[in-house]
Amino acid sequence: MRFLVTIPVYNEERYLPGVLDAVRRHATDILVVDDGSTDATPTLLQRQLGVRTITHRENRGYGQSLIDAFALAEIHGYDWIITLDCDEQHEPAQIPAFMAEAARGAVDVISGSRYLRPHPDDDEAPPDRRRINQTINSLLEQVLGLRLTDSFRGFKALRVAAVRRLPLDEPGYAFPLQFWVQCVRAGLRICEFPVRRIYRDQSREFGGTLDDPAARMQHYLAVFLRELQRDPPAATKEQPWAACRCQQPE
Repeated sequence: MRFLVTIPVYNEERYLPGVLDAVRRHATDILVVDDGSTDATPTLLQRQLGVRTITHRENRGYGQSLIDAFALAEIHGYDWIITLDCDEQHEPAQIPAFMAEAARGAVDVISGSRYLRPHPDDDEAPPDRRRINQTINSLLEQVLGLRLTDSFRGFKALRVAAVRRLPLDEPGYAFPLQFWVQCVRAGLRICEFPVRRIYRDQSREFGGTLDDPAARMQHYLAVFLRELQRDPPAATKEQPWAACRCQQPE
């Protein structure tokens, strides 16, 4: 079973070397998607031997970085792709646990959750992010029957053969809203996996109007509604929107 660990980055000169050093302790196949960084990130990446890279000439968005990574994983015959962020909010030491859960073969999407099993050393989440996360969790359950405790964590393991069935095209931070709708529509098997809640820098911003929580929530809801109204691919048109309760690891 082949795993590709993918790290989307944008202006991460502060964290990139340390995160890559930590990831190398647990994985051999690593992909960094540089989403148009304007700091020293490109230079630092050139010094990293044995790391695959995708470089966007300009900033195209978090979602597009993941979509490009999924395509590369399929082209190169990987079975699973593990995604994590480059801001030290995800612990590379948990990569083997994601791999072990994937090897069980019971699910298609293993999604990290900061709220599934609280840890005594967890950091407090910024109130607006916690509130938006809870609102989206409730919306996904009410509309899709998908019960999640953390709908926005970027620390995931995804079966490549399953993800390639999804017509993903949402380029920005609202990518999860499209992703979850399509997962349910395609009947993918989903579980959550407990991860630490870490906030090294609570002042990190989304950029532009998304720094306003109200505007961010409005954008998320717009993407969610648009995806619900989207005509599904022919292969899934006859599938019912069955209630999908998230499975939990043993």
